[in-house]
Amino acid sequence: MKLKQGCVQVYTGNCKGKTTAALGLALRGVGRGLKVIMIQFMKGGGPYGEHVAAARLAPELTIIPTGRPGWVNRDNPAEEDKRLAVEALALAREKMLSNEYDVVILDEINGAVYFGLLTVDDLLEFIRLRPPAVELVLTGRNADERVIDVADLVTEMREIKHYYKAGVPAREGIEK
Repeated sequence: MKLKQGCVQVYTGNCKGKTTAALGLALRGVGRGLKVIMIQFMKGGGPYGEHVAAARLAPELTIIPTGRPGWVNRDNPAEEDKRLAVEALALAREKMLSNEYDVVILDEINGAVYFGLLTVDDLLEFIRLRPPAVELVLTGRNADERVIDVADLVTEMREIKHYYKAGVPAREGIEK
């Protein structure tokens, strides 16, 4: 199955659920015969539960984590973090234009732009290159208004209540 018309989706906001929503879409796509790739920005510290699941669903679902383990310094990002983000975007471009994937997910790409690892112009150019039959999903906090403007669907995850504030740490199988 191939999509007749792809769209650009953005999942942003300050609460949990952006990557999870993208993974739900990936699962639905794989279930209907679509081939899905997720390139994860700033997520070099895995493996996360989705990596284990993707291995079971390969080759229909591929997840490629990129970046160094640990946090990126927003005020002064390391040159290595920038280089890794640029390389990840180039890999994503290659995969998107390969005609092999129906759904391309750039997980935490909005954060990579917000942290200064990539420019919003880099991301907008990537969006412009999207083939018409490819669904493109962009996740991460602080989506730039220009990205929101060109997207076909934008969902904002807004925190109302979060168990982290009660001291519940990230749990395997739920957050990682």
